[in-house]
Amino acid sequence: MTELLTVEGDLQLAGERRLSAIEFQGLAKMPASTEWFANLDNPRTRRAYQSDIADFCQFAGIHGPEQFRVVNRAHVLAWRATLEARAMSGASIRRKLAALASLFDHLLESNALGGSNPVHGVKRPKIESNEGKTPALGDHQAKALLDAPDTETLKGKRDRAILAVLLYHGLRREEAARLCLDDIQERRGIKHLRIHGKGGKLRYLPLHPVAAERIHAYLEASEHHQDHELAPLFMPLRGPKTGEGISATGIYTLVGVYAKSAHIEVAGLGVHGLRATAATNALEQGADIAKVQQWLGHANISTTRIYDRRGDRAEDSPTFKVRY
Repeated sequence: MTELLTVEGDLQLAGERRLSAIEFQGLAKMPASTEWFANLDNPRTRRAYQSDIADFCQFAGIHGPEQFRVVNRAHVLAWRATLEARAMSGASIRRKLAALASLFDHLLESNALGGSNPVHGVKRPKIESNEGKTPALGDHQAKALLDAPDTETLKGKRDRAILAVLLYHGLRREEAARLCLDDIQERRGIKHLRIHGKGGKLRYLPLHPVAAERIHAYLEASEHHQDHELAPLFMPLRGPKTGEGISATGIYTLVGVYAKSAHIEVAGLGVHGLRATAATNALEQGADIAKVQQWLGHANISTTRIYDRRGDRAEDSPTFKVRY
């Protein structure tokens, strides 16, 4: 198991200089399980899958890559039962099983194993209808949040632009923090945001007029639009100037502060809540769910359906159809 989790150091070594003969032979003998782990692009996915595989290895008593050869479906079923006994959420169990299935798929493709994937055929728990439903704001709350920052100060102008980018485009906080000046691009005569999404995937979103106006006001006030085009779009305003943009954590804190100042009391509200708000609003206004999937950068449309709450709107309840 140690071999599986220490590959990054070996690969960094390989990228810094020429390999010695011993190092070349060592990498040539790299277990297929280690290759799989090294090939996970997204750091958050890598951390989650590392924990998931470590959990399974601890349960099954696996100490080396070669021991994956003896794993069968009974082991996986027993592990699933253990996860359920821990009262783990359905979403977490599904992710752990997905991590293990991905690993075994790679082992089979690499001819490191014979037979079939022992995870295939193991039923994944259903996700409860309310599970994973991030709280979304009502329209009046979203407007209050958009108007919460001061319109006269540089900080207020920057924060108004950030909130507009989040609420009009449904970005993840990491995506918003990663925006650079060069990510505002014109395509077919229309301003777009180039979004650097999960797994290094790019998507282009038309820039909403309100967000465009607020970004322009912020850049005019900050004057950092005159900087190099690769400069971050949203700059921190405190501390020494390092050239780094505002952090994802900074954006999270910002949302909480303005939600409080706007007297918005929604349990569990964070940046993802603004993403849910944007998606929910777009769907309620008639946007096609497949296009919303692409807009949000979801790999699977089932994830997008979590935000489809059109069937839950209070105004559509039979309560309001009753007449006496």
